[in-house]
Amino acid sequence: MLGIRRGHRPCAAGAAMSQRPIRLRAMTFDPALRDAAFSANAWPFEEARKLVARVEKTGQKQVLFETGYGPSGLPHIGTFGEVARTTMVRRAFELLTGGTISTRLIAFSDDMDGLRKVPDNIPNKDLIAAHLGKPLTEVPDPFGTHESFGAHNNARLRAFLDAFGFEYEFLSATQCYASGRFDRTLLFMLQRVEAIMEIMLPSLREERAASYSPFLPIHPETRVVMQVAIEKVDARAGTIAWRDPDTGKAFETPVTGGHCKLQWKPDWAMRWVALGVDYEMAGKDLIDSVKLSSAIARALDSTPPDGFNYELFLDEKGQKISKSKGNGLTIDEWLTYASPESLSLFMYQKPREAKKLYFDVIPRCVDEYLSFLDAYPRQDEKNRLGNPVWHIHSGAPPAPERISNEANGRGSGISFALLLNLVAVANAETKDVLWGFLKRYAPSASPATHPQLDALVGYAIRYYTDFVKPKKVYRAADADEIAALARLAGRLRALPPEATSEAIQEAVYDVARPIPRFQDMKAKGATPERPGVSNLWFNTLYQILLGEERGPRFGSFAAIYGLSETATLIDRALAGELIREHEAFVAKRAEG
Repeated sequence: MLGIRRGHRPCAAGAAMSQRPIRLRAMTFDPALRDAAFSANAWPFEEARKLVARVEKTGQKQVLFETGYGPSGLPHIGTFGEVARTTMVRRAFELLTGGTISTRLIAFSDDMDGLRKVPDNIPNKDLIAAHLGKPLTEVPDPFGTHESFGAHNNARLRAFLDAFGFEYEFLSATQCYASGRFDRTLLFMLQRVEAIMEIMLPSLREERAASYSPFLPIHPETRVVMQVAIEKVDARAGTIAWRDPDTGKAFETPVTGGHCKLQWKPDWAMRWVALGVDYEMAGKDLIDSVKLSSAIARALDSTPPDGFNYELFLDEKGQKISKSKGNGLTIDEWLTYASPESLSLFMYQKPREAKKLYFDVIPRCVDEYLSFLDAYPRQDEKNRLGNPVWHIHSGAPPAPERISNEANGRGSGISFALLLNLVAVANAETKDVLWGFLKRYAPSASPATHPQLDALVGYAIRYYTDFVKPKKVYRAADADEIAALARLAGRLRALPPEATSEAIQEAVYDVARPIPRFQDMKAKGATPERPGVSNLWFNTLYQILLGEERGPRFGSFAAIYGLSETATLIDRALAGELIREHEAFVAKRAEG
């Protein structure tokens, strides 16, 4: 998965990163797959084809991708999304070009930005407050582990990206400015400063425009990043003259060697030009900024990078997620309840549409990922390139895990939805309990042979405990339902223990066929002698037995849970035990 290492959950904030072996696979360039890529509809290929046109025009032999990071805070789920999506475009481009054009991905840290406010989630706030306005790499580390706050957060970014196995090169703004890497472009910008001002001033309020300068000198005495008007520009000497607004003292500062930095829109353009960036995506909130930075890049006789603007995430109420509000879902929270692959799927799907990023989207993402992975081996080249798992796993998705209780059987995958319901009826609080049911159904399966399933079991237990169980709503059965459920319990007990999930499912259908309220004469193949069965029957089972409106395929659920256990579950539901137990749980939870 984009080089994701399997076996442990990566952590973003507060906890140490889990380490696990990297399983990077080299891209393969099958001719048939490459031919299919030129007409593939998946958005990474649409983006990659823009880059192919770019290199055909320029004749360049390398393409540079970039993502940016503001190290005033810790890496977050948006950081993951931008690097993951950029990597997807990178791999699509590599397939289209057959590996003949080398690629690089830079993770750039804006660590020379001045610290504007003291973050809420750090220790030693008083220590930091004394250094407001200074570059982040000159602010002491409140955690006491690195030489600066910027260095601390840069280390967290690199550990974060390393934990997911991303292939990237890290660049620090402070190091690039101080080393002289940006000097040539900075001097050129000083020569073109009037053109840059003509681009920027119309975008600013009158008060801001009066003192605006694209160059921000670092105060040689206080080390604060100064937001001051420039009194004189000496392009030949490569300096700017300015005055300290508090003391009135005049200074002349070189724009090179790390003595100045740029306002962020000119800085973005400068970076594109100095580094030769070919591709960078950005959030929809930065559309105007992309336009301004692109105009500045053109004023510097350069072509701005290709890219696109992705939509922002929404919380459960449909409001935009804000780091300061804390109204979203953190990457740690997602990875507590689901795999990194499911998070990559969320990032892959419809990046140009606003999406709700909250806990209730997790089960769907998990099961959709499993379905896509299961389908991949059966697909042709065209459909494989449209399958998200090709992009999630950089062209080499793993084989899907299956379990079977039949000798030499093809087997099937186990869905997250099924595991959630199995956790419910089994009252499972540990993996061992669920594995007891799974191994009884498929004796050859184990955590060692099915590591993906083992991880899924752990996710299901945690998700069920925190989100599913509190929201369950059981209901009592009416007279017709009582009779139908009693017949179903009898049929299940009459089946042989080794009955397949298909045989169990057919028995479930047969119980409902004679009952008018559950018949569906519009179902395919339905006849008066053999009516079809409506979804109302299965909804009834889910509501009464599982406290849910929807559920897994009932035959598969009963096969794994056990025929006798499922029949006993029906007995308990008809006796009112499930309702009483859940009412007691809700009451205890309300008491705190």
